[in-house]
Amino acid sequence: MDPRALVPHIPSLRRYARALTGDAWAADDLVQDTLERACSKWRLWSLGTDLRAWLFTVMHNQFASQMRRAPPRAMVDIDEAAHELRAADGQRDQAIDLQRCLLLLPEDQRAVLLLVALEDLSYAQVAKVLGIPAGTVMSRLSRARTRLQALMDEAPPVAGRTALRRLK
Repeated sequence: MDPRALVPHIPSLRRYARALTGDAWAADDLVQDTLERACSKWRLWSLGTDLRAWLFTVMHNQFASQMRRAPPRAMVDIDEAAHELRAADGQRDQAIDLQRCLLLLPEDQRAVLLLVALEDLSYAQVAKVLGIPAGTVMSRLSRARTRLQALMDEAPPVAGRTALRRLK
C-alpha cells in the first residue's frame, strides 16, 4: 500500500475523531496514532477491500484501547458550571448543545451514530468497523437517535436563544 492512499481519508478521520473524543487535541493525537498504526500494520489490509472502513476500524480499536488504559478523569458537569460560562451567539449555541449531548451518549451508541450520520458509512460497513452484527448497528443507532433527541429536548435554554420547535 502506498502511504499516499491514506491522505484523502485524513479529513474524515479527523472529523470522526473530533466527534468521538470531544477534544481537538485528543482527536489530532488519535488520528496520528491511527495513521501510525495503519502504516505499521498495512499488511493486515486486504487489497480490494474498503480502505476507509479499515482505517475507521483501526481508529475505533485505538480509541477503545486508549479508553481502557486511561485513568478515570474527573468530570465537570457542564450544567453545574453553566453560570460560569459565557453564552455564545445564535447557531453556535445549538452546536454546543449537540456536542455536549453527543458526549453524554454511551460510547457504543455514539460510535454507531457518528459513523452512520457523520461519515455516511453503510450499516454493513459500520458493523465491520465495530466488529458487531448489522442488527446490533441498527438497534444501537435507533437507541442513539432516540437518546440524542431526548437529551437535546432537555438541553437547558441558553440566554438569548429561543426554544426550537419541531414542525411536521
